[in-house]
Amino acid sequence: MGQQDVIYDTIPVGSLGLIALKSSEELGNKVNNYLVSWRNNRDHEHASTIAFAGYIKDSYLIDSKCPRFGTGEAKGVINESVRGVDLYILVDVTNWSLTYTVSGHENHMSPDDHFQDLKRIIAAVGGKARKITVIMPFLYESRQHKRSARESLDCALALQELYSMGVESIVTFDAHDPRVQNAVPLKTFETIKPTYQFIKALLRNVPDIQFKPDKVVIISPDEGAMERAVYFANVLGVDMGLFYKRRDYTKIVNGRNPIVAHEYLGSPLDGRDAIIIDDMISSGDSMLDVARQLKSRGAGRIFVCATFGLFTDGLARFDEAYKSGLIYRVVTTNSIYQTPELLSREYYLSADMSKYIALLIDTLNHDQSISEFLDPTDRIRKILKQYNQI
Repeated sequence: MGQQDVIYDTIPVGSLGLIALKSSEELGNKVNNYLVSWRNNRDHEHASTIAFAGYIKDSYLIDSKCPRFGTGEAKGVINESVRGVDLYILVDVTNWSLTYTVSGHENHMSPDDHFQDLKRIIAAVGGKARKITVIMPFLYESRQHKRSARESLDCALALQELYSMGVESIVTFDAHDPRVQNAVPLKTFETIKPTYQFIKALLRNVPDIQFKPDKVVIISPDEGAMERAVYFANVLGVDMGLFYKRRDYTKIVNGRNPIVAHEYLGSPLDGRDAIIIDDMISSGDSMLDVARQLKSRGAGRIFVCATFGLFTDGLARFDEAYKSGLIYRVVTTNSIYQTPELLSREYYLSADMSKYIALLIDTLNHDQSISEFLDPTDRIRKILKQYNQI
């Protein structure tokens, strides 16, 4: 019995509601469109019973906003009833394109601003929802997840704060370090890797790619990404290589110790395509340095796959790397804000997460297991077979 068949035979835990904060408005609309389409086409024998009241709607999006005063202070407002609703709140804490005015001066919204807006909306719910699930693709303060000196543990504090406000579960993608959930060991915390979406994007947009041991090698750019690379390589049945970073711990530049060199561990590349896999592209310095190292060691085409494309220093370096033949394609997901400039680049591929998120919401609303989404091995093998890669 497939996942959709299981859904057909179960009762939803409550009327479904989706709040997409302004930071995730575009993604929220796509997710909503999938939910509306599926549920309008779903023929359920008990659809007319009271247990399925409000199951089929023209839209599951709930009208909400966070208006601001002239001082920059704000409030959360929900313009319709959420009593008894199984509520899913979608937020992108990295969307810097949104602005607000403080005493006549324009400010770009920071992750702190987005997190505060999330809490404002939760506060506006006032405990009336049946259940609250926060879908936060880029986990707030996820890079400040451990203490190595006398410093704050921002991510752990944020998780504790959300759960104390009544959030039942948090769904995120590719958490920088999933061990941060140890801060809330009795709560539901799911981190999902978009490996399937990367493979699908590559298969659909690069017709001549071949996921075979003599054609492709998966590369981890550092020790932290090794688990992702090992899974990627194993599910494809190809080799992997690892770079580790030598840092200068006597200096701090932009809040981190500068990288002195990348050292490679792995088999010879011998002209094989190299796929660098990581959780994020921040400035891009590390990715491009790894790409240069791979080219110097005889790699063929270089693909960069990262869950989150932040590009904090702009796209100029990637443009130059593409023109010079250093990189062939860059793949990131649409789970966070993508600039029009990024979407227009010839070398850029967007891995769409909207259907995936809609599947998660639809399944959780029926209180069913999402284990198949946490481990996409079967779906990966199915699409590889579809494209004659097995």
